Amino acid sequence: MRTLLLPAVALAFACHAQVKLPLNVPKAASALLPKSAAALTESEVAEGLKEALVSGVKSGSSLLGAAGGFAQSEVYRLALPPEVADLETKINANPVLRAVLKPQLEQLKAKLNEGAERAAAKSFPIFREAVVGMSVRDAMGILKGGSGSATRYLRSETEQPLQTAFRPAVQSALDEVEIAKFWEPVAKAINQNKRLLGRTEDIQTDLVAYVNQRATDALFREIALQEDRIRQDPVQRTTELLRKVFAAR
Repeated sequence: MRTLLLPAVALAFACHAQVKLPLNVPKAASALLPKSAAALTESEVAEGLKEALVSGVKSGSSLLGAAGGFAQSEVYRLALPPEVADLETKINANPVLRAVLKPQLEQLKAKLNEGAERAAAKSFPIFREAVVGMSVRDAMGILKGGSGSATRYLRSETEQPLQTAFRPAVQSALDEVEIAKFWEPVAKAINQNKRLLGRTEDIQTDLVAYVNQRATDALFREIALQEDRIRQDPVQRTTELLRKVFAAR
């Protein structure tokens, strides 16, 4: 019996000697990750996020800057500025004001949307510069932040200076559609009838600021949609950097 035990004990020690557990478990586990994930640096992630955002700027400016990009969109079509839109029901209820102002209001809406489209067509270099020049903190956290997280970061970091930079383009676009020719008669008629319309003060709308805000909102929305397409669909990752970064999220 004692003779039979010795080979069994020797076999057990031999098996134990062949099983080598890793001394550094985290390091061993990281070796199992995809090479693209393990090799990513914070700066690479930041550049990948920027590349996705620039892709969104390009697609958004192209879509919104096309003829009908605002006017024919249920999502982006511009209504009248709020202080005028609030009076539209009262204008329509008054036969005289309706006859005078209704056609002018419709023309104004059309020109506001055309102006927004022309502004969007000019937006790509302005928004691209904001993206490229943006400092990205916690790039890996943004990458893993889910739907639209890079766009939200872009907006939080750049919206105010972006609108300042974008304003001349919006002004130029509205000048091209001769917005003053359509706006001034409307404003004058409303101000002359302000008491009839329940107002005590003249309307003094900044049309450039109104179109700037609405166009900026639309562009950020389109940037977010493209970001999500890149996150969800590998086909949308059209460069090596996009493939590497978004495969690792």
